[in-house]
Amino acid sequence: MGLPRFTCPKGGDGESSPHLYVANCGPAVGLSYDTIASVFGTYGEVKGVCAADESGTRVIVSYHDKSSAQDAMKALNRHPCSSLGGRLLHIQYSVQSLGKVNNTDSVPVSTSASGLDIPGLYLMHDFVTPQEEQELLAAVDDRAWQHLAKRRVQHYGYEFCYDIRTVNTNHYLGELPSFVSPILERIRTFQTLDHSADIALDQLTVNEYPPGVGLSPHIDTHSAFEDLIFSLSLAGPCIMEFRKYATAVWQEKSTSSSDVGEQISEKNSSFVRKAIYLPPRSMLLLSGEARYVWHHYIPHHKVDKVNDSLIRRGSRRVSFTLRKENLLLVSYWFTGIGRLQHPILF
Repeated sequence: MGLPRFTCPKGGDGESSPHLYVANCGPAVGLSYDTIASVFGTYGEVKGVCAADESGTRVIVSYHDKSSAQDAMKALNRHPCSSLGGRLLHIQYSVQSLGKVNNTDSVPVSTSASGLDIPGLYLMHDFVTPQEEQELLAAVDDRAWQHLAKRRVQHYGYEFCYDIRTVNTNHYLGELPSFVSPILERIRTFQTLDHSADIALDQLTVNEYPPGVGLSPHIDTHSAFEDLIFSLSLAGPCIMEFRKYATAVWQEKSTSSSDVGEQISEKNSSFVRKAIYLPPRSMLLLSGEARYVWHHYIPHHKVDKVNDSLIRRGSRRVSFTLRKENLLLVSYWFTGIGRLQHPILF
């Protein structure tokens, strides 16, 4: 899931805890997290090692229990450590940094789709490897971004038109880029879907979210996109909330020009709320009821509360959203044959 954000206690070493703030230690002084974990693992099972700040010279070492942290403190604090290049470590017990977290309107957060009991919702952890994640990020960073008010986007296949809130089928951008081919192949072999081998996704939107930026509650446009919506999370974690409004109606396949259920106001206070934690490299699938009934929403937080842990979002979160254009219905909009209501921004 990732570690909560911890920091150096103010005024002294503080009370003992399973978390150690270790100075003069980190990637900037030539010590990898794996090496640090191995050395500190001598004193007990290490839960994880993460950066304490952006300097690269201070880390947080988290154990599963206080006694292991106490043993490491006694053995390594202010003593040269031969296994770490003879470095003199400065260690204090660490305290959790709360940051800015909105706890007044919280909802329990599940780490699996099965915990939400929303039909058609699936979450696949570690859908891509860390190396594949870096390759995907490098691929999009090598291409031009379109700047919106609070985030950057890239479109492939067909471009989403933000002014009219649908896709322009007359403006074909070409086939999806080769760097997503492994993802498409993996989706086709996904066993949860009986018809997965027949999936032909042709639209990709890449979104980059800086810390604290999310999305308002919405349903991806009924008329513009077909049933299956895939979203791959990269680089940073977040919480996604789902809201089922009292007035929502779901049809097996949306063929009406009225796009039932999309035009529900955010101010409608009558809704059921559920939330899920999306770690980096996880793939979320919305289909059926999850796709057409439940609005999904990313809170505008820099720190998310996941059960008893506080998880700080990364310096960026990049999502790859893959869909199939509903070419017949969308063409009505541009040819004037039909009259579609303005769909919701995805």
